[in-house]
Amino acid sequence: MSDGELPRGSHVMVDLRGYAPPNENDGEWMLQLMQEAVSSSSAREVHAHVEIFDGKVSPPGFAAVVLIDESHVTAHCYSEKGILAIDSFTCGESDPQLIIDLILGKLFEEIPSLEICYNEEVSRFNSSEVENHYPSGIRDLLEEHYRHFNAASLYDTAVSLTEFLDNDGRLLITLAGAMSTAEIGRSLGPMIRAGKVSAICTTGANLEEDIFNLVAHDHYARIPDWRSLSAEDEEALREEGLNRVTDTAIPEEEAIRKIEKHIIEAWKQSDKSGDSKFPHEFLYEILLSGDLDGEFEGDVENSWLLAAAESELPIFTPGWEDSTLGNIFAARCIDGTIKNSGTVKGGIDAMLSVVEWYKSEDRQAGMLQVGGGIAGDFPICVVPMLRQDLGEDVEVWSWFAQISDSTTSYGGYSGAPPEEKISWGKLSVDTPRFIIESDATIVLPLLFGAILDW
Repeated sequence: MSDGELPRGSHVMVDLRGYAPPNENDGEWMLQLMQEAVSSSSAREVHAHVEIFDGKVSPPGFAAVVLIDESHVTAHCYSEKGILAIDSFTCGESDPQLIIDLILGKLFEEIPSLEICYNEEVSRFNSSEVENHYPSGIRDLLEEHYRHFNAASLYDTAVSLTEFLDNDGRLLITLAGAMSTAEIGRSLGPMIRAGKVSAICTTGANLEEDIFNLVAHDHYARIPDWRSLSAEDEEALREEGLNRVTDTAIPEEEAIRKIEKHIIEAWKQSDKSGDSKFPHEFLYEILLSGDLDGEFEGDVENSWLLAAAESELPIFTPGWEDSTLGNIFAARCIDGTIKNSGTVKGGIDAMLSVVEWYKSEDRQAGMLQVGGGIAGDFPICVVPMLRQDLGEDVEVWSWFAQISDSTTSYGGYSGAPPEEKISWGKLSVDTPRFIIESDATIVLPLLFGAILDW
């Protein structure tokens, strides 16, 4: 093969979630789809087989293969997890993407709940060395292309945070804005499970909206043209029971009211027994009790709150009262359902809890501030409070970065540069500090992906 000759093969791979068997013989059904797709292409089938797994030796599911004269088409399913992987590899004139598209068309027609979570095409039978360098992962992508300006700030932050965590630093992440509705759990959940996060300080909205999404994911509505909505359009959404957050609408009945039933019972039990707990502790108990297991619509792997509950991660929720569940709790105090308003612990208890966490270990503590507001300002104030108001000799925060699209302005906190925090005794001149002036829904998955070596 000459240096300029193209590779002889192409391999298309697709991973899907949300798979639900359309019938009792789904393995045979899948094999038939694959055979029909091959028949509609220019490839020639030479053998076909499906193996069904009943769970006794291998996990329940199936493995199907259609051997073709140019290579193969396969499908593998873990039915209990609802995940399916298909691939098509050809090394002749046949187009593997066509075969995949034909299979996907039938799959989505029969199983609307399917979602593509991975799709890649790679060249095969490469006989000459490829001189061009293509990024092999997110860290590689950042190193190769994020070299200047705000992009370089993201890369520098990723490198520094990796070093901080590798040196046994503790990372507290703050969440402001609608990060949970933006499904940040898809990248934050893996960070928590990998032990990269030591604590979270979040708004009440982010705390509850993760579990709202988990139980009502399929009922959420996306509104791509949200900028063109009129006041009348917004009223129509309200009448449909949809609460809009930019381009996403949260369903009132399927999300909020579903959780309301469970949380009120938990509050009433604690109120009756005289117990007092933090907002997240009630949600932890509900998630881990198993009471909601049959009601999940979202992928549990995408829930950062469930990952935090399973890891017993400390969470601090200042200003929880202005959240939807906080409003509901206040209403139940007013109508007498809850007798003691202290059944849910409030801000001072949360501050004391942050202090306990900060002083619990000698390991350095760092903070990644996503957005601004109370979620960001609340935990960082622990240091000047301990140093100035209690006269204790504690270290300032050892690492700091903030992600915000707010511009620096007169008196604004969200856009205030990290250097301003030095005068307040929160950081020192030597504290590694970074600011990424961008949309956190774009930046945070890239940062977490780099940390996790995706």
